[in-house]
Amino acid sequence: MQISLIITTFNRPDALFIVLQSVERQSQIPNEIIIADDGSDERTKKIITNFSEKSNLKIIHSFQEDKGFRASKSRNRAISKASNEYIILIDGDMILHDNFIQDHTKNAQFGYFVQGTRVLLSEKRTKQVFENHKFIAHFLERGLKNRKNAIHSNFLSSIFTINKNFLSGIKTCNVAFYKKDFISVNGFNNEFEGWGREDSEFFMRLMNLGINRKTLRFNAIQFHLWHNEASRKSLKKNEALLQKTINEKLKWCEMGINQFL
Repeated sequence: MQISLIITTFNRPDALFIVLQSVERQSQIPNEIIIADDGSDERTKKIITNFSEKSNLKIIHSFQEDKGFRASKSRNRAISKASNEYIILIDGDMILHDNFIQDHTKNAQFGYFVQGTRVLLSEKRTKQVFENHKFIAHFLERGLKNRKNAIHSNFLSSIFTINKNFLSGIKTCNVAFYKKDFISVNGFNNEFEGWGREDSEFFMRLMNLGINRKTLRFNAIQFHLWHNEASRKSLKKNEALLQKTINEKLKWCEMGINQFL
């Protein structure tokens, strides 16, 4: 199966560099990497250019002008450039376990999107990672806040992975789906601006369409570098958009990836 890995980023070039290093270490290399850049300054472009020159990874830089938090539009723009059938979405501050791509590939299933989990790094440990430019994505690493999520086990995954539709815990920092399903609901809703609920609203439309949720445990592990929380000032407006999708059982948004196809 051909994989496009989409990495969302905004002005965290130090984190993006470490994440790209973890992609290089994958047991299964994605066929292409597309950086969904929501208007970062020249530092991010420099990191991507320099890394591309020294790496065998195929990296595409998808850029849009900085007009505030517009992750939906940035992801749509990036996915419109994807040439492969299966999409894996992560954030640019998520260090990947060596089997992350392989785990997502083997858990892909027609009629489903796959939601993974994350391990949280402490603020202190995150600072050390940036100082040393090194991190081993392993259960025994120091400074992990929810260590159980770092256990990699195919056996435990087969027991605790569940197929059930619900919105709680929906996160685009670790999720995968077929591109054709994404297109069928017109992708993310570009009306969402500012942090919050753009991911839940998209996956609600997928579930309304009949694409079900698989929640993956003990596979596809990632380690989240600490950062301050984003502003919640747009949350009320965004929650209203989500509620409309729930109430009206919407499967389509008018302003989506169609703006880039």
